[in-house]
Amino acid sequence: MPRGIARIIFSVCLFVAIGYSPVPAQDNEPGFVPLFNGTNLDGWVNVSCGPATWTVCDGKICCSGKPIGELRTTRMYQNFVLEVEWRHLQPKGNAGIFVWADAITARGQPFHRAVEVQVLDGREGEWFTSDGDVFPIHGTTMVPENGRGGMRAFPTEKRSRPSPEWNHYRIECVDGSIQLSVNGKVVTRGRECSLRKGYICLESEGSPAEFRNLRIKELPGPALPPEQIADADIGFRCLYNGTDLTHWKTTDAILSHWQPHDWQLAFTGTSTDAAEEQLDLWSDESFTDFQLIVDWRWPERTAQTQSADARPDERQAVLLLRGSETARVTIGGATAGQLDAIVADNALPEEVRAAARAKAKAAVRDGEWNRFLITVKGDHVTIVLNGQDVVTDCPLPQVPLTGPIGLRARSQIEFANIFVRPL
Repeated sequence: MPRGIARIIFSVCLFVAIGYSPVPAQDNEPGFVPLFNGTNLDGWVNVSCGPATWTVCDGKICCSGKPIGELRTTRMYQNFVLEVEWRHLQPKGNAGIFVWADAITARGQPFHRAVEVQVLDGREGEWFTSDGDVFPIHGTTMVPENGRGGMRAFPTEKRSRPSPEWNHYRIECVDGSIQLSVNGKVVTRGRECSLRKGYICLESEGSPAEFRNLRIKELPGPALPPEQIADADIGFRCLYNGTDLTHWKTTDAILSHWQPHDWQLAFTGTSTDAAEEQLDLWSDESFTDFQLIVDWRWPERTAQTQSADARPDERQAVLLLRGSETARVTIGGATAGQLDAIVADNALPEEVRAAARAKAKAAVRDGEWNRFLITVKGDHVTIVLNGQDVVTDCPLPQVPLTGPIGLRARSQIEFANIFVRPL
């Protein structure tokens, strides 16, 4: 074959594999505006990932895949048409696009309550495909078309292109119905979604991916009842980014015991190489009035650990508020959420000690995730565990008006979704 023809064939093949847009955007379709400016991530929020997870490269949103987490829009959308091109840089890559999503991640999850449009390459199974599945996640519901017994909607044909080729998605969300077109043809539908207004998210899930040519056209829609609207952004920001202990004071001893495991932060247990108090993890920043979200779980009990777990001194963890031993929130057990130091202080008035006692057993069983929502305002604290009030407006005697947030553990435990917002 002549060398010139070979070069042309090679160039065409490279263009198709790397730069080809499978369905050119219909630029003359009215009403669309860019959802990404091609230069920076203005208009987007890195919810719980490290700074290197989401970047802009050559006019694309580039995702490292680590940790698992999301990049979301700064505002909500109700009825709309979203167009986006995506590709995986490695075979069998996994990612997603969420619509009608909450502002932050769900309890014990690196994902939001939302409807997910799957962005998957080269994987097939009984309950998933790589061709544009659509399904509700973490508390939402949807009636699928072409389902297989659950709420997951499966595509009617295979139209996805393999890595590293580009794919084009057109996602139409109208009045609780969702329709996905893959590379120019509708393949997946769902209806009667329980959420009908929320944020749009791009998902990082283990492998590098790229997104480009994001644009959106908003459509009119009716006023919605509150239960059909996702939880709004009220100013929470993450204190743990899934990659390292940025935002926390560290030492060699702390780094050897507090270990990032992707979106989970694990305390691996104590040892003789450091005094226990040297292993407390404190935030760099001090807070005055604030709300704090912390997810946590104890490891599931096994036959090997049952006897040790029965010893109270072998299973201890607390949250510390404003750097104070007095504002010490118990983790785990029947008294989860209780302020033990206040309860035990006989010098305090009985009404103060009573207010510090946990008034509900709200913790779930070992191996399952719990969520604290703690509000500290002035010299009082309110603690909600898994949606139940356990401490309400308890006085905080002799607690500083400002101070850091602390995590203390004396046995293995996992934390996740640590968010704070000043009040």
